[in-house]
Amino acid sequence: MLYLIKFGGNAIDDERDLRKICDEVRQMKESGSDVILVHGGGPAISAEMEKAGLKPEKINGVRVTDSAGLEVAAKVLGDINKRVTDVLDSLNVTNQGMAAYSCTVCRKVQPVKIIENNKERLADLGLVGEVESVDTKTLKKLLDQGKVPVIYPIGSDGKERLNVNADTMAAGIAAAMKCDEMIAVTDVPGVLKDVSDPSSVYPRLTVNEVHSLIEDGTISGGMIPKVEACVNAVRAGARAVRMVNGKDSNKILIDITDGNGKGTVITE
Repeated sequence: MLYLIKFGGNAIDDERDLRKICDEVRQMKESGSDVILVHGGGPAISAEMEKAGLKPEKINGVRVTDSAGLEVAAKVLGDINKRVTDVLDSLNVTNQGMAAYSCTVCRKVQPVKIIENNKERLADLGLVGEVESVDTKTLKKLLDQGKVPVIYPIGSDGKERLNVNADTMAAGIAAAMKCDEMIAVTDVPGVLKDVSDPSSVYPRLTVNEVHSLIEDGTISGGMIPKVEACVNAVRAGARAVRMVNGKDSNKILIDITDGNGKGTVITE
């Protein structure tokens, strides 16, 4: 079984949570599964930009990136990548930290339409990319060597580096590698029937069912972008995407390989 695990800054801001995720990766490897890790670092990037006197800006949930912002993002994500690989090293998990431009080709995203002052206009996101192709041979070689690729989402179109949303990068790689499941580690237990009851998790949903739950208000507020990221991964070609809570004090990943996984699985 091949799993891609995607986690963001909210899941790794705590060293204990990071170590827990990495230890479960160790257990997954020992049980015979192959694992690819893709991580982001949005909160840390925003904080570092503000320290540097740069104003973080997002359009439709995507970070607008100029050359100065790209330098900050690349440095922060590279530092986070080193943190992750250091923890894996301490657990004797063979791994390979890498920027996404080492295993993907990306393209610069086109300007997007936005409504401003009741008028529609095109907004340029700057040095922002999306996945065009994945070097599956490189990743398969690392997996064959028993390594866990640890990827941070700075891509390239061959001419310039591009900042890529971590969910977008994870979805592209999961689809190209035909992963059995992409696991999105978030700060929620899954899609809930009742937001006041953490145990009321939908175990499985289709993309159409997700849209219905958004329309009737069951999925609302900050849950919408989390769920839409999973839907986009399925649409990109991932076979299934599971949303789990990285703050859960119990095991969240290893049980999935045992067939007793938590969270919500979203499929086509």
